[in-house]
Amino acid sequence: MAACHSLPFVLSILLLIFISPSLSFSEDAAAKSQKVKLSLYYESLCPYCANFIENQLVKVFNTDLSTIVNLRLVPYGNAQIRGPDKTIICQHGQNECYLNTIHACAINAWPDVRIHFKLIQCIEGQASASEQPEAAWRKCCNDLGFSQQPIDKCYQSGEGTKLTLKYAEETDSLKPPHRFVPWVTVNDQALEEAFQNFIAYVCKAYKGKFLPNACKSSQQESTPREASILPVCYKSSMFATERVPTSAETSMKMEPPA
Repeated sequence: MAACHSLPFVLSILLLIFISPSLSFSEDAAAKSQKVKLSLYYESLCPYCANFIENQLVKVFNTDLSTIVNLRLVPYGNAQIRGPDKTIICQHGQNECYLNTIHACAINAWPDVRIHFKLIQCIEGQASASEQPEAAWRKCCNDLGFSQQPIDKCYQSGEGTKLTLKYAEETDSLKPPHRFVPWVTVNDQALEEAFQNFIAYVCKAYKGKFLPNACKSSQQESTPREASILPVCYKSSMFATERVPTSAETSMKMEPPA
């Protein structure tokens, strides 16, 4: 009789063992599906993009905001494609075209945003990047322990140019069209002039049960439409005439490390 009475208890334990993991998996999947999509459209040599990445966007990783965010970086910005040969013209010249492609290669080589963000943040913080872009990204690779080979291979093979053209298509398809960089979207909705308050908009967009501490401490503000001078690089002032260098043109310069 004792064995009969204990049978329901044993069955209950077994059910908990098998059901709990599946529930946990479902909860994890639900949490991931509820993450807010945060995208930054930028160009590598806009000083305002560099400042935003270094001092604002980094808060995603310096706080627990990363638990509710899927962050994407799109390195193209105010560049333009001209002519049948798809020549890329960058706002801050050839060096920016080059670094945009290096950023694209880094994102492709290390898809985890927590990894490639560190490298891109470092490159953006190099004062020498505008004059010595290759030295800047190689220094960051050395300082952070990244292999340079995946980036060299990506750039020299032409894969980097293909990636840049894909980012160009995505950037040029934005609705509404971007007017400046940094240009930030939350769940594909442009924040426009309110981009510096992106944390509040991410928190508002999040539909999960538990808000991270970053949301509890952030001040929810309305979108500022009329404001002072914005720290941005305007698309309308894109006058540069430099084009992206091809792998053939830079083959001597971009030799992979031994």
